[in-house]
Amino acid sequence: MADRYLAELFSLSGRTAVVTGGSSGIGAAIAEALGRAGANVVVLARREGPLRDTVRRLRAAGVAAEMVSVDLGDRAALHQAAQAAAQHFGEPDILVNSAAVNLRPPLPELTEAQWDLTLEVNLTAPFLLGQRYGPGMAERGWGRLITIASQQSHRAFGNSGGYGASKAGVVGLVRSQAEAWSSRGVCANAIGPSFVHTPLTAEVFADPARTAKLAASTMIGRNGLPADYAGVAVFLAGRAADYVTGQLLFVDGGFSAA
Repeated sequence: MADRYLAELFSLSGRTAVVTGGSSGIGAAIAEALGRAGANVVVLARREGPLRDTVRRLRAAGVAAEMVSVDLGDRAALHQAAQAAAQHFGEPDILVNSAAVNLRPPLPELTEAQWDLTLEVNLTAPFLLGQRYGPGMAERGWGRLITIASQQSHRAFGNSGGYGASKAGVVGLVRSQAEAWSSRGVCANAIGPSFVHTPLTAEVFADPARTAKLAASTMIGRNGLPADYAGVAVFLAGRAADYVTGQLLFVDGGFSAA
């Protein structure tokens, strides 16, 4: 009885998910979580080797998984990749935007090229993928758009610069997506991580003193791990979140509340 009830709330059986940044870090953890909850998964990222590793792990866990290699900062390539991703298992029901670049020179040193790349990958790519998949989800009457935001979405620290601006834009984007499509069954939300040990944050975690200071800034007393985002992704991707849309959900050990 309990298993049936939990399946009604959280099972993703029969769903298809596209996950950007699925080759490592939070994206890879979310791809595995959605797959193990029953979804077919297509992972998108730039590096083919790590993408293949992710697909191998997913398949070893019994997940139907495929990959598309793409530079998310290349609009023409992204349009082609979005179409290719939909060829594997059909049009997706779930889109997770996890891919990002993390360039953080002090703002006076931020170049136009760095600004353009940051906005293109972190904000424009989620917009374009939402434009590609969101209308189809709305026509079918069900869908999920989930984008990884940041602590810098709502406050500036640590040379937020273009990165913070892009992640603040992500929160505005999911609210706009929610406004556009929630009445037709498509929920759009953002997840706000803490400092999570991933390749994107390797430079920070190479400094033990800074790492310890960040951990002490949480209420739980540790920094995040990619696995901490598995459960919230399954929740937001499934029926349990039918009434959750337009939100920034912090999953940060209490960092944002401290």
